Amino acid sequence: MPIVVNLTKAKVVAHDIRRVKRAEEFVPHDEVIMKQIPGADTDAAETARQAIRTKYATAQTNIDSAADVSALTTLVNDL
Repeated sequence: MPIVVNLTKAKVVAHDIRRVKRAEEFVPHDEVIMKQIPGADTDAAETARQAIRTKYATAQTNIDSAADVSALTTLVNDL
């Protein structure tokens, strides 16, 4: 008997993975902004944070639109 994957539940897991990866990418930029490190370019950190937000907003839309488990797997692996 083949394994059947519930696509709706798989999308929930994919969003959890997306959130974790997004948080990991934010860490170095959050440090700069939170600590207000002298000489650190907070504008560059905020620009990088916006690029991360955009990247993961697109990923969120793509995950929600995934038609099957194979497409979903590809999306998650590309994060």
